[in-house]
Amino acid sequence: MRSQRPIMNPVYLETHFRVPNGVRRWPVKFVILSAFATTGETWTEDQNAAADHALDLELRARAKWQQRVVGYSPSSGHAEESWATDLPLDEARSLATQFKQDAIYVVDNDQLMVTDASPNAPLFQVGSFRSRLDARE
Repeated sequence: MRSQRPIMNPVYLETHFRVPNGVRRWPVKFVILSAFATTGETWTEDQNAAADHALDLELRARAKWQQRVVGYSPSSGHAEESWATDLPLDEARSLATQFKQDAIYVVDNDQLMVTDASPNAPLFQVGSFRSRLDARE
């Protein structure tokens, strides 16, 4: 019998977040997405910076609220700049596809979930967003 490939890369389930400027108020519902190199790919700093800048401009044009966050792995130390924004999930999925992303985080009433860019992809429960938030910087 063939073993099935995991639906979501487990590395996305361990992500924590840092907020460079200590946000105190968060919307009840928002998404977190990045434009950095997809897991398993390597891009130059310039490529990552250009993609991040392009995503920033897209969000400024579409969203009412956005906030810089840094997603990081406590076990590997890998970190990448991302954006929290109040875009609806379907619009975030469209942007994730445009920016070649594997994962999108969804926060709803402090519940952190992760999904991919596919329409109607399932949401995987991760835990409390606030318990994974390091706002000390």
